[in-house]
Amino acid sequence: MEKQKKIAVIQDLSGYGRCSLTVALPVISAMKVQCCPVITSVFSNHTGYPLYFFDDYTDKMPAYIEKWKELGLTFDGIYTGFLGSAKQIRIVGDFIRDFKRPDTKVIIDPVMGDNGKAYITYTPELCARMRELAAEADLLTPNVTELCILTDSPYGTGRFTGEQYEEMAGKLAAMGPEKIVITGIRQGGFIANGIYQKGRPFRLCRIKSAGQCRCGTGDLFASIIAADAVKGVDFEKSVKKAAAFVKKCIIRSRELEIPLTDGVCFEEFLGRLK
Repeated sequence: MEKQKKIAVIQDLSGYGRCSLTVALPVISAMKVQCCPVITSVFSNHTGYPLYFFDDYTDKMPAYIEKWKELGLTFDGIYTGFLGSAKQIRIVGDFIRDFKRPDTKVIIDPVMGDNGKAYITYTPELCARMRELAAEADLLTPNVTELCILTDSPYGTGRFTGEQYEEMAGKLAAMGPEKIVITGIRQGGFIANGIYQKGRPFRLCRIKSAGQCRCGTGDLFASIIAADAVKGVDFEKSVKKAAAFVKKCIIRSRELEIPLTDGVCFEEFLGRLK
């Protein structure tokens, strides 16, 4: 009998705004994979709102993780999202080394910046640490900004040719990852995702744009990719599925007049994920 897969998901918990764990937990669960959270911090709501409560869990993480080690727990996947400090990145690196088995898939969403700029918390030291962590991944999901930061490439206008995307993805792959999806490539009225797999041709898969960017869409996309990865779903098929699902959720969110900061109403379609 096939056993149920498990993913350890290392992210923050934001009570309102549909991002990080409040996206990963329901989406991965809906895809019939057990989601096991490691909480990096707690927010009342994400930082896109003018006010928020914040509680840093960095110093609690090692003791939390130690109990899992003592219990001998194992995971089919390890999936990381936003990490707020060099210490958290070191803890995650240790987690991967302690829990990764030969068949464990490590999925890293290197949440570092957007629109050509690193987030204010991402110092040069933190960017260097994230490059080290990215080398531990089997699968990476950077956007164009993060791709440029990780490969030390100038962002410029943020528009590159397919050959340039392939070259930068190749630099990342040389660090260790077997599979990379470059997300959110804008091409006129379309959004493309660049799919890089070692030993296969580079692919740009386009889908018609559904409107403005919304909070949490990257978390939604990466959570689908992570669940599919541990289930052995073909990578290109997974990327196309994730892109189509995010688009559907954006369209429905617009129909329901949900504010951009409130993310996407993925709950409307959760039952269709598998």
